[in-house]
Formats: sequence, C-alpha cells, structure tokens
Amino acid sequence: MEVIGHGFIARHLAALAAPGAEAAPDDRHPDVTVIAAGVSSTRVCAEPEFRREADLVAAVAERCRAEGRTVVFLSTASAALYGGGDGTGREESPPAPVSAYGRHKAAVEGLVADSGARWVVLRLSHLIGHGQHAEQLLPALTRQIESGSVTVYRGAYRDVLDVEHFVALTDRILAAGVRDEIVNVASGVAEPVERIVDGIERRLGVTARRTFVDAPANSAPVSVAKLRGIVPGLDGFGFGPAYLPRLLDRYVRPTSAAPVPRQASSVRAWTLT
Repeated sequence: MEVIGHGFIARHLAALAAPGAEAAPDDRHPDVTVIAAGVSSTRVCAEPEFRREADLVAAVAERCRAEGRTVVFLSTASAALYGGGDGTGREESPPAPVSAYGRHKAAVEGLVADSGARWVVLRLSHLIGHGQHAEQLLPALTRQIESGSVTVYRGAYRDVLDVEHFVALTDRILAAGVRDEIVNVASGVAEPVERIVDGIERRLGVTARRTFVDAPANSAPVSVAKLRGIVPGLDGFGFGPAYLPRLLDRYVRPTSAAPVPRQASSVRAWTLT
C-alpha cells in the first residue's frame, strides 16, 4: 500500500505497508494508494485549503488511473455530511452537507468517482488514538476540562472509533475486493458529547465548569449495515455501550503527559507543488 501523507492517520496506516509487520507481512495491498492528507477538521472553511486538497486528490487519482491502481479517499461520516439528510447515515442516501467542510468532502468524493481510476471512499467517524492533533475531539475536550472550563453543544453526538480499529477495518474492506463504492467506517453508536465529557472528567479526577451552547439536534447514528456485510465478525470489535468507556480508559491522559513514543514508519510524504 502507498500512503500519501504524514499525519495522524497516515502514521497508523503505515502498519499495512511496513514490511515485516506482524499483522501485515510484506505489503498488504500493493495496488492501492490511500490519500491520508488534506482537510481533517470539520471547523475548516478556508477555500484555499479546500482547493489544495481537491488538487492533490485530482492529481493522485489521475496517476492511479494511468498506473492501474486503486485510489482510496478518506471522507467524513460526520454530521457535516449527513446532518441535513434523512437521519439514517446510509451511504446510498444522497449526501446532505450542512457546512462548507461537508460540501467540500461531498464534492471531492464525486471527483474521485469520476476520475476513471478504481476507487474507494471511506467515510470516517471521529477517530481516537495516540498521536492525534491537539484540535481533534478527545485531546481538545481533555485540554478544556483540564483548564477548568469546557464548552458543550446541546444535542451534539459523536460516533467515535479507535484508530487501530479503523486500520483493521480498512485492511478487511480492501482485502474483500471492495472497489468503486462508498463505505462508512464507524462504530455505529451515536454518543452524547456530554457522556464523553463525563468520562474524561472521571478519568482525570477533574470537574470542569460547563458552558452550554445550543446546536441543531443530530442523534442519528452512522449506519454500519454495509460495513457489517463486508466485514464478517464486526461484533468482535466490541462496538456498543461499553465501547466508549474502553476507549477513554485507553486514551485519556493529561495533556502534559510525555508523548507516546512512535516507531519509525515507511509512510511516504507526498505534497503537490
């Protein structure tokens, strides 16, 4: 597998490309290029950032078409894309983006599908794991709680997924021969943000002052029906009411803690100039 990017997701995907890895001897998917670079925050609304990602994806997809490779684009299964839809979070439903970020991801999905290359679009929920950017969900909430004050959006829900489970699911999706399709990669459980905040507070031994902000209610879970049909034994990942506590037990730590050491990876950093 070729991994384009050098950030949080790219470093974890390196496990599928690194020769000699226990779970992935040699190269798991030699004809696949995953674009793990681009706009990753739902709060981004800057057109230049969107344009850079679209240009990168177009260039990579064209190269994959010419070389007979499969291009994998990592999109979003967040409310930014699904929030204005029928509430089912299903891949077959037309996307109904409610933000500039959601509209951008929907447009790039179309660009990939029309590129002429073999393609897969993976719509990701909120990933949690070691090495995340500070502005992503868990580290951002942890930092706020440590400061003594946290902003909570009423009616907000998040589907959270261990990044290591994302890597395992991506491996299985590609190994199953899925091509020219969109697949949600998520836990299928919509967790109230307040429950996430409660769990972080308990593990840090801190009670923060909460500032509540009204937000459009969006409690519909992301559908994993298609994922379940592709990946036998999906229940073995432990998705359900106990999944969030296990993730918080594993990943919540004070932001002042020493960073987790990372193994050197073979991820290729690739930038469009």
